Amino acid sequence: MKTQTSHAFELPKTDNPGTTLRLTKRTGLVILGLLLSGAALRLAANQRHDQQLQETTAAALQRNVITARPRLGENARKLVLPATLRGYTETQIFARSNGYLKKWHKTIGDPVKQGDLLAEIDVPELEHELAQGRATLAQVKAKAELARTTLQRWSQLNETDGAPLQEYEEKRAAFLQAEADVASAVANVKRLENIEGYRRVHAPFNGVITRRAVDVGALINAGTQELFALTQTDPLRLNVWVPQAYADEIKTGQDVSVRLPDKKDGKALTARVERVAGALDTETRSRQAEIVLANNDAKLLPGSYVEISINVPTKAPALLAPANTLVIDQAGVHVVVVGEDKKVSFKPVKLGRDFGKEVEIVEGIVADDILVASPSDLLVEGESVGIVEATPKTAEKPNQAKKTG
Repeated sequence: MKTQTSHAFELPKTDNPGTTLRLTKRTGLVILGLLLSGAALRLAANQRHDQQLQETTAAALQRNVITARPRLGENARKLVLPATLRGYTETQIFARSNGYLKKWHKTIGDPVKQGDLLAEIDVPELEHELAQGRATLAQVKAKAELARTTLQRWSQLNETDGAPLQEYEEKRAAFLQAEADVASAVANVKRLENIEGYRRVHAPFNGVITRRAVDVGALINAGTQELFALTQTDPLRLNVWVPQAYADEIKTGQDVSVRLPDKKDGKALTARVERVAGALDTETRSRQAEIVLANNDAKLLPGSYVEISINVPTKAPALLAPANTLVIDQAGVHVVVVGEDKKVSFKPVKLGRDFGKEVEIVEGIVADDILVASPSDLLVEGESVGIVEATPKTAEKPNQAKKTG
């Protein structure tokens, strides 16, 4: 059986062996070149695949962050602080004498003038002591008069050497003692009369009775039991504590606005800063300011809660940033900033007012900084991140600061 060979693999017939060898070498070189080209193409494809895999892996490992930008706040700051309306003068009235309440002439809500009789206290034993004191005064006055006339007679005898000097000196000493007894009796009577006057309780200033703590027949102990509470309602007084950051901006005579949140009309009233403390409180780091508010119509009630608005001048508007950009930890308050190289860095900041959704940052960042919103705890200094910028929304203008304390 004969084997047939394909003509495609047959070498060209030639009578020259050298030519055949050259053809064989050329064919081998072509085949080797094709193999090397295929290997190079395969190697390049593998390198491209590895590079794509590395880029995909790096992109998968890179953290994306949502960013936000700070914005400029208002040129004028309005500091809002809580306060309580109080009477310009307030006092508790106590009795100066023991006894039983005989009658009260004023009760809660009654307006009074300075010197008006508020109540009477019944002290029967005091009346007897006063009567006894006056009788004693009459006795010592009679003795003093007798000592005076006796001394006059002995003085006449002493001038004519008709009386012993010793007896004259005794009469003179008796007269001086009698005068001292009279002075003592007079002082005792005045003391009892003053105590007797304490039976009647009078108003120390103009105002309104805001509390009556006793009733007729009650036992009164001097100096320990409150009878009435009296408040001067025109003008009213407010005490506010201004934070240290704004303490230098509060001046005596400055006008402020007072608003009662429960009033439907929401109309603000104008008040005036009357006094400012000369130092900060060491515990709260705030400065006390006393504000006076007119209350001619007596519509404002002492004890009401109000909000004080103080316009604070500022040289340059502060930056407002979303509240979720803040990071508060043991190191303090800071924000995460994305640089131009898309690497994050942590910057400490100093806060101003808190508007709820936004906070005022007075130091630490600039307007061009890109802040990370709700930064993850896994972020580290210098880490490269991807940026997803949040869609800006129309921000409401802050009109008041959140209240402290």
